[in-house]
Formats: sequence, C-alpha cells, structure tokens
Amino acid sequence: MSEEMILRLFEALGQTIYMVSVSMVIAALIGIPLGVLLVTTAKGQILECVAFNRVLAGIVNAVRSVPFIILLVAIIPFTRIIVGTSIGTTAAMVPLTLAAIPFIGRQVENSIKEVPYGLIEAAQSLGATPLQIIRHVLLPEALSSIVSQLTTVIIGLIGASAMAGTIGGGGIGDLAIRYGYQRFRPDIMLATVVILIVVVQLVQFIGNRIAMRLNKK
Repeated sequence: MSEEMILRLFEALGQTIYMVSVSMVIAALIGIPLGVLLVTTAKGQILECVAFNRVLAGIVNAVRSVPFIILLVAIIPFTRIIVGTSIGTTAAMVPLTLAAIPFIGRQVENSIKEVPYGLIEAAQSLGATPLQIIRHVLLPEALSSIVSQLTTVIIGLIGASAMAGTIGGGGIGDLAIRYGYQRFRPDIMLATVVILIVVVQLVQFIGNRIAMRLNKK
C-alpha cells in the first residue's frame, strides 16, 4: 500500500471520528431529555401526561422504524436546507444525528426505568420537585447504565457512518467503496475493516471503564 493511500486512510479515519463525535454530541443533547420525558410523562410517573407520552412515543417509534439507508436518502432535501449540500462529511451528520436521537431516547428510557421507584417516593416524601427528582435521583442513579447505552449508540453510529459512504458521505465507508470496491483493491477493503474493528473495540473498552467507575452498586 502506497504512502498516499495510508494518508488517505488516516484522513478518512479523521472524517469518521468527526462525523460520529459531532452527531453523538448533538443527538445526546436532545436524546437524553427525550428519554427522561418518555419515562416521566408515562402513567403514574412524576410528570404524568398520558396523551403527550403516547404522541411522543409514536414519533420515536416511527423514526426508529425507518432503515438508515432509506432515511439517508429520504431527508436529502432537509440536509441541503441545514448544511447547504447533501454530499460530504458535514452533510452526513444530519441523518446520523436524526437516526441517533430516538435510539438514545429509548436507551435512556430503559436505563431510567431500572431506578427503584422507592427512591422516587422517598424524594417525594422529602418535598422534592419533579425537576429535582430528575436531576438528583433519576439521572445520577441511572448514569452508569446510560453511559453503557450511549457506548452502544456510538458503535452503531460508526457503522452508520460507514454506510453514509454510499452517497459520498466521506469517512472510512466512502474510502472502502471508492477504492476497495469500485477499484477492486482488497488490501484497502481489508485495511478499512481492520480500522473499524479497532475503533469499535477501543470505544467499547473506554465505555465499559467509564460505566464501571460510575456504577454505585
């Protein structure tokens, strides 16, 4: 493999890290509150609003049911409005973010549901407001599990970012398609697969370590 191709691999890796990092941050800022709302607005919860909860859950389920490759193509007009183009690394972050938000919401919802309801009742008996319960009980108690779930989402985004290469989204996937597949370079295809495996293993290791440190049990 030439020096130029090695440089292209590092450049593609940087694009993938950029795409996944920015998409994950934006999606988490929206998805974590979404997960909290999915739990707290359900029947019998501290912010009970069943009608709102059903509508919100329906929207989340609808977006989650769309395969990423279809979402990628379907929102091209929206992507152009947001970033001015539908091709390139920045453009790929729009569908990546939209795909991750409902997934994070459901994952956070599952994590918060693991918090014993007795802790919520104890906080209520002390006069805590719903916001205080969310900030000082639900999120801290579920934090370790949330980190584990977010690690899973990051790994999913890495795979999705590779898929974004099918429409010129940049990154490892784009390099694998343009050089490994279209130009019949099995060495490049193998290199991209190995890089993705290493990145996923590293993300999983770091996520597990952080989750273990935050685990209060």
